[in-house]
Amino acid sequence: MPKVSAEYREQRRREIVDAAVDCFARKGFHQTSMQDIVAASGLSPGAIYRYFAGKEEIVQAIADERHAREAALLETALAAGDLRSGLHELTRAYFDWLRDPEERLRRRLEVQVWAESLHNERMAATITRGGADARAAWSRAIADEQRRGNVVAGVEPEAVARLMLAVLQGFILQQGWEPDADIDAYVEVVDALVDRLFETP
Repeated sequence: MPKVSAEYREQRRREIVDAAVDCFARKGFHQTSMQDIVAASGLSPGAIYRYFAGKEEIVQAIADERHAREAALLETALAAGDLRSGLHELTRAYFDWLRDPEERLRRRLEVQVWAESLHNERMAATITRGGADARAAWSRAIADEQRRGNVVAGVEPEAVARLMLAVLQGFILQQGWEPDADIDAYVEVVDALVDRLFETP
């Protein structure tokens, strides 16, 4: 059997993942079968199962992609000389990402997976891994700035990190219900919250 290139394999994986996202968005995670994904991708069942054993592995691939991009955005923000400015840039980059119609489809799947993860330990581990890493990084950065006197004293860094995650996750949920939710107005308020955090005496 002839060898295939890494580019070919990645293209096939991408076709499968994109087909699955479309199916999940239209029919829901539970209502979508692997046969639906096969039909939507235009590939053979054998080709699909060569890359993914089932729907959960496809969700894992989608989550891994999202975690990698979120980690890159966070790394850029935390590497900024000024954390306040870095968080503003992170906010803009993240919400610009949520303007993309294809990303909105993926986030609709994410909301479904959040619900599924409440009673599926394997899926819960997939979903929470990236959030836990981000929360820990944010918490350390806030604590460092607090020690330098740049962040309001008396606030718990871990709680601030959880709030920041909740702001992002909350909008994803709201956007699932209201696709036309005003992103610009939301970003303006998030910026105000960040500024207040850095308003020290």
